[in-house]
Amino acid sequence: MAGLLAAQDKPAKAPPFGSVELPGTDALYQQLLSSNVEGIGKFYMGRQISHVMGHQGATWLERPEREREENTSEMIKCLKLKAGDQVADIGVGTGYIARRMAKVIGVKGTVFGVDIQPEMLALLEKNMKKAGLYNVKGHLGTISDPKLRENSLDFVIMVDVYHEFSHPYEMMHGIVKALKPGGRVAFVEYRGEDPKVPIKRLHKMTEVQVKKEASLFPLKHVETYKKLPWQHVIFFRKLAK
Repeated sequence: MAGLLAAQDKPAKAPPFGSVELPGTDALYQQLLSSNVEGIGKFYMGRQISHVMGHQGATWLERPEREREENTSEMIKCLKLKAGDQVADIGVGTGYIARRMAKVIGVKGTVFGVDIQPEMLALLEKNMKKAGLYNVKGHLGTISDPKLRENSLDFVIMVDVYHEFSHPYEMMHGIVKALKPGGRVAFVEYRGEDPKVPIKRLHKMTEVQVKKEASLFPLKHVETYKKLPWQHVIFFRKLAK
C-alpha cells in the first residue's frame, strides 16, 4: 500500500480559489480500498479518511471525564475569542464546545453550529435551551458544503472532526469563503505524532498533514498550540486579497 500511495498521492494543481465549479478536485482523491474498520477507503493527499461518528455516539461528546482528558477550558482560552465575534463550529454535535464559546463571545456574538445530521442539531437545540444560551444557532450543512455566508465569520473551529470529512477540499473551500479577510480557522485534532494518545489512528492528524492540506487555500499558519493533554490546535489566518 505504501508504494501505491507514493505513486498516486501527489495532487493536481488546485483550482483557483473562488471558482464555483471546483474543477479538477477529483484528482486530489484516490479510492484505493473498500470501506473497512480503519476508514472509508478514500484517500486525500495521502491520508485515508476516517468513518464519521454518528449521532448514536453523542453521549461520548458529553462524557464527564472530557474536561480532565482534553482540558477543554484551556482550549477555549487559547482560541482568544472576543466579545461580539461571529463564529462557526463545524461538526457541532451536541454543542459541548459551542456553548463554552458562546459564553465568551457574549450576546452580541453568534456561534453557528454546523452539522450534517438533523439528529445532532435537535440535541444541540435541546442543550442550548437547557443552558439558557440563545446565541448558538443550529445550521444544517452537507457533506461537501457548510452552507455559510461568504465573508461573514471571524473564526471557524473544527474539533476532532476534519479528519472525518468525506469531501475535505470542498468543505474547506466553503469554510475559507465564509471567513472574513483576516479571519481565523482552527483545526483541533488528536496528535498523530504521539502514539500514547489513546485514539484510533485515523482519528488523529499530524501537524505536518494539516499544514499540507491547508496549503491549497489562501491561509497562513500562525500558531500551533501544543499544551493540551491529547490534542493540538493548529491556527491559520485567511489572507487578504
